[in-house]
Amino acid sequence: MDIASLMKKAQAVQAEMEKVKSKLEEVEVTGVSGGGMVAITLDGKNQAKKVVIEASAINPDEKEILEDLLVAAFNDAREKVEGKMQEEMAKVSASLGLPSGTGLPF
Repeated sequence: MDIASLMKKAQAVQAEMEKVKSKLEEVEVTGVSGGGMVAITLDGKNQAKKVVIEASAINPDEKEILEDLLVAAFNDAREKVEGKMQEEMAKVSASLGLPSGTGLPF
C-alpha cells in the first residue's frame, strides 16, 4: 500500500469517526438500579439528562442506600454509552476493511 492510499484511508476513517461521534452524541441510554427503583438517562457525551426515583426509594433513614442506587444507575448508564461507542466503532472498522479491535480513538 502506498502513502497516498494510506492517507486516503486515514481521511476516510477520520470522516467516519466524526459521523459516528455526532450520531452518538444524540443517543440516550438509561441505567437502572434497585430493580428499577432508580433510573438515570445519559446522552452520548455522558451528560445526565434525567433522573427518576421511585417514592419507595426515598427514606431519610436510608439515605446511603439511595446514594448507592444513584451511583449504580449512573455507572450502568455510562457502561451502556461505552458499549454503544464500541459497537459503532466496530462497524466503522469493518466498513473500512480494518481488522477488528483496531482501537480507533474517540
